[in-house]
Amino acid sequence: MIANHIHDALAQVSKLREIVLEKRLFKGYSGKARIVSGAVSLVAATVLASAAIPTTPLAHLAGWGVALIMRLVVNYAALACWFLFSNEASRDPLRLKPAIDAVPALAVGAILSMALILNAQYNLLFGTWMSLYGLAQMAYRQSMPPGIYVVGLSYVSSGTFCLLWPGISFTNPWPMGIVFCLGEFAGGCILMKSARDVE
Repeated sequence: MIANHIHDALAQVSKLREIVLEKRLFKGYSGKARIVSGAVSLVAATVLASAAIPTTPLAHLAGWGVALIMRLVVNYAALACWFLFSNEASRDPLRLKPAIDAVPALAVGAILSMALILNAQYNLLFGTWMSLYGLAQMAYRQSMPPGIYVVGLSYVSSGTFCLLWPGISFTNPWPMGIVFCLGEFAGGCILMKSARDVE
């Protein structure tokens, strides 16, 4: 009799834990949008590697700037649609807190980028972007599926490699294009699987 009560209590605690974890998960980011933004990175690398684009840091900086704007539009349009039209978000600004948690790492990335550009240290940009974008992903460890943290670690590892490896040139777009394509594809798949698991 006591064993049955203990078994029932443990089952209830387990169910309660699942409910709490599900409520804590941030569902505002779209897996499909992440996959599209990864494709944008690969397309940008392909265009920048073509003979039509001058192999100057400023031309490549402009190309990556356009890719960044496209990625921001895709991801934040998806976030805005979730916030405005999802019953779960219920237009409560507190539901956007996980998205705001990434802002410090991204802001530092923007500041470091400006400093590197002003000092013509273009070859350090890829590593800086990857590392700080990875830190932004790691900021979600309490509110996103665990795989997103691993994706963040992968970005940080790739960024560290790019910062320390002497032969990486900013005018070779492939390291940036490949890392962001694979990272965003993996992140998108993790988010899509998580959404299916919750349903």
